[in-house]
Amino acid sequence: MNRVLAVLTGGAFLTLVLEVTDASRPLPYGPRVALLLGLAYTLLATVGFAWVRRVGWPRGRVRAIVYVVLQLLLGMLLFAAGSAGVGATLLLLVLVSQSVLLLPLPGAALVTAATPLAHLGMAWRDGIREGLGTLVAAVFAAVLTELAVRERRARAALADANARLVGHAAQAEELATIQERNRLARDIHDGLGHHLTVVQMQLKAARAVLGTGGDAGRERADGMLAKAQRSSEEALAEVRRSVAALREPRAARPLAEVLAALAAEATAAAVPTELEVAGAARALPAEAEDALYRAAQEGLTNVRKHADATRARLLLDYRGDAEVGLEVRDDGAGMAAGGEPREPREPREPADGEPREPAGFGLLGLRERAARLGGRLVVDSAPGRGVTLRIEVPG
Repeated sequence: MNRVLAVLTGGAFLTLVLEVTDASRPLPYGPRVALLLGLAYTLLATVGFAWVRRVGWPRGRVRAIVYVVLQLLLGMLLFAAGSAGVGATLLLLVLVSQSVLLLPLPGAALVTAATPLAHLGMAWRDGIREGLGTLVAAVFAAVLTELAVRERRARAALADANARLVGHAAQAEELATIQERNRLARDIHDGLGHHLTVVQMQLKAARAVLGTGGDAGRERADGMLAKAQRSSEEALAEVRRSVAALREPRAARPLAEVLAALAAEATAAAVPTELEVAGAARALPAEAEDALYRAAQEGLTNVRKHADATRARLLLDYRGDAEVGLEVRDDGAGMAAGGEPREPREPREPADGEPREPAGFGLLGLRERAARLGGRLVVDSAPGRGVTLRIEVPG
């Protein structure tokens, strides 16, 4: 904007030079006075304006007011010395545009309204006609300058908003990546971890039976190894299901059917488990069914690993109007203070090379699933009276 006004000021000064050097045009004080006043005005309108605007409003308000008042007085003197020529008028219009950039809107309006005063020395009829024309031109210059200032501010705001949008997009992408990693971690823990726990327990039991020797012991061990093999096959199938889910969604079996399979699996692993369905079954969103299924998996895994229970029970509850619940209950050792599962009656240290599972990761994953769907997870327990895990999700 400074460069544009400097060019306009230079053009107005050249117009003034051509006017005052015209011998046929009478000047009240001669061409020299008009040229000196025009040169002083031009220097202030270029160098002085850039210096004043560098500070800005409101810190440089005194400097800006002094500059505008001085230029207004100098412009009126030049107007009188140049016999109200086009060059002097153009220089006054430059001052109007500069006042819009330097002063608040009321101050710029005051400068715009003062420009017709340059015609006070004329006859009243000519003064009114010329003053009205100058006022219209000054208002036009002020409006154009204000529109240019607003357009520049809008561009700056748009660029700033675009930069923020790019930043938000990067944050959203990072958040989506973190959420996907957490989902994969939950699926690995709740799916593959569940089946590998069963395999581990079957292999451990088979080793213990083999130690007793005899045909009966070998037969029992063979049966346990067969169960471990089936569980490992289930683990492999779980991995394949997870990979397929990442590629494209697929139709799932009814929830009650897969829960019945989980109950049968837990029963085969020496913890008799029954499934009860309360209320009329209804279709649920895929995420809600997955959360209920994973809760059953995690609950039964904890029963086998920690509870030292003799029985377990699954309850799939459709009786709520706006939510569906799943409950996993056992009659085991319960949970210690702080919500961690109690150790079995015969605690065992992990064998060499056997991984230790981070405490509470499974429950944390279930809480995240429930919260993400707008549901909740509740764990109720006391030492010696088992654990009741209940998850409720909208559906």
